[in-house]
Amino acid sequence: MKVFKFGGASVKNADAIKNVASILKEYKDEKLVIVVSAMGKTTNHLEDVVKSFFYKKADPFEALKEVKDFHYKVMNELFEESDDIFDRVNDTLVEIEWVIEDEAQETYDYLYDQIVSIGEFLSTQIVSAYLNKVNLPTTWLDARDVILTDNRYREAQVDWAATTKNAVAKVPKLLEKGFVMTQGFVGGTSENFTTTLGREGSDYTAAIFSYCLDAESMSVWKDVPGILTADPRLFKNVTKLDRLSYREAIEMTYYGAKVIHPKTIKPIQNKSIPLFVKSFIDPKGEGTMISAIMEQRYPPMIVVEKDQVLIHVSRRDFSFVEEENLSELFHLFKAHRIKVNLMQNSAISFSICVNNIPERVDKLLVELEKEYKVIKDDNLELITIRHYKPATLQEMKRNKMVLLEERIPRTIQLVVRDTPLMERI
Repeated sequence: MKVFKFGGASVKNADAIKNVASILKEYKDEKLVIVVSAMGKTTNHLEDVVKSFFYKKADPFEALKEVKDFHYKVMNELFEESDDIFDRVNDTLVEIEWVIEDEAQETYDYLYDQIVSIGEFLSTQIVSAYLNKVNLPTTWLDARDVILTDNRYREAQVDWAATTKNAVAKVPKLLEKGFVMTQGFVGGTSENFTTTLGREGSDYTAAIFSYCLDAESMSVWKDVPGILTADPRLFKNVTKLDRLSYREAIEMTYYGAKVIHPKTIKPIQNKSIPLFVKSFIDPKGEGTMISAIMEQRYPPMIVVEKDQVLIHVSRRDFSFVEEENLSELFHLFKAHRIKVNLMQNSAISFSICVNNIPERVDKLLVELEKEYKVIKDDNLELITIRHYKPATLQEMKRNKMVLLEERIPRTIQLVVRDTPLMERI
């Protein structure tokens, strides 16, 4: 049994869905669990629905109409009007309408999970219906019936024992009938509320199913030929890595590489399940294999995290930042769900670089300013270079002001701001 994951770009329109079907035809005799993300930019549009509804700054029904129109356009290109997929999709969209008809009574994170998760239910219903139409028997599976989580909305933690029990009890029987298709990003609580596993969490879903079902392998289908040494949208002359160790992959995703979700690697590493990153544009290509095989040498690999905030914290009386203060600070980071991308401390100050998530960072700053002097720098980038060389480091610093620099063996991180090249008048 194998697990395949297809992201939003691979199912962004009717032609893309047809392409996925053509890929899967090559595996029609395999036992496949297929994890699918929301189509195209649907997650972003559903986030707009949540913001419009919760903050009352716009009409959420207008934002929802864009989601409806997009999915109906795709279905009109794939199905006949009489096909029952139209009714199923309509019923799913009505679930959002029920939520936004009344005043918001719940927290933002709870509403986010109930609404934004609908994107995955829409995409998997449409794609599974199309696969059945082209004679690729596929059973649709609600991920909430398998993946049990806690109530930490937007970043739910998996109950591995219960999830494994559910997967073993449900999935093998369904695989006897053909492919099994389920949603990425989505889980459920014991009270039957929907949770999500973190933005871009569909890779993680595939890893969960791979672990629970002892998969032969897991494959993630992307719009790139494999894992590259840097983002080709930001850098020239990037190269594909044919092989990558679990450890190196974990390091890259931890530092922000977007090709794989950070939580993905550990479950499959625990059972030595190889992960293949392949291209849905060139499905015959070899891609990249992530496994226990250790490479002796790697070229420089660069990860750029944009829209970063650097927060400097110091005592108002200029006394030392001691262990007790650090304990308080990390308690606040946890309480406000702040992921620290880089930290550095001296005797009288402590600095952290974090993603700019205003609804979290702003609340953190309010708390910090009660006890500490706080300075915030924003509009920054965090550049991480693995296996760096002097020439690579020099190039990354060109036309940049370095606000913070941290070096450990094989890795250097720079928090930088663009500095225009001055020209003499």
